[in-house]
Amino acid sequence: MSRTRKLAAATAVAALAVPAAAQAHVTLQPKQAAAGAFTVLDVRVPTERDDASTAKVDVQFPAGFAAASYQAVPGWRVRVIKKKLATPIKTDDGPITEGISRMVWTRTSRAGGIKPGQFQDFPISVQIPGKAGDTLTFKALQTYSNGEVVRWIGAADSDSPAPQVTVIAAARAAAAAKGVRTQSVAGAIVNSSNTPPSKPAVDVGSSSGIAGIGIGALAFLLLGGAVTLVRRRRSPAATA
Repeated sequence: MSRTRKLAAATAVAALAVPAAAQAHVTLQPKQAAAGAFTVLDVRVPTERDDASTAKVDVQFPAGFAAASYQAVPGWRVRVIKKKLATPIKTDDGPITEGISRMVWTRTSRAGGIKPGQFQDFPISVQIPGKAGDTLTFKALQTYSNGEVVRWIGAADSDSPAPQVTVIAAARAAAAAKGVRTQSVAGAIVNSSNTPPSKPAVDVGSSSGIAGIGIGALAFLLLGGAVTLVRRRRSPAATA
């Protein structure tokens, strides 16, 4: 193979590797969440090194998170660090003066951690602050077993971008903007702008259903008795 062909082949391989490398960083999934919604975000951590495991992940929360809970992951311990809020959040139960500052995941043994070629999700449950159009930036530090620290704190187009979540409009707000109202019928979602509400079926097991059946049976018996009485009154006249 000529030198030119070898160079072209190497360039093609490098070009294919760029998208994969660009995706191999700490992210939050999903990357969009509705304003005010209670949702689960996964802190997704891949190990990029071939000779070391991820031993610790330190995630800094943006402002606005009054509380957060986490799902236990075997082989990892979690430390939740809080901070005083510049402006207390007013609630029905009183003001909230502290918020979430950071969450730190640390492997519990030297043999643990995220091995080369692997990734791990760390689920957190939060209420999304802000309004539609906001960008929530979660700066993250990834520490490897060899002591190396990768700082995922840069801009979105940098080599080490910080994880971000875009705040979008809530589902109800989006539906209202389109003039669509939805309702739940027996667990199914019905678009009431297209489908007229149906009449509920009679439940035989209910009191109203039983009453309806009893009334119908009584009317049938009364009608039968009336017909029999008429026939009996006409019988003598027919024989005379």
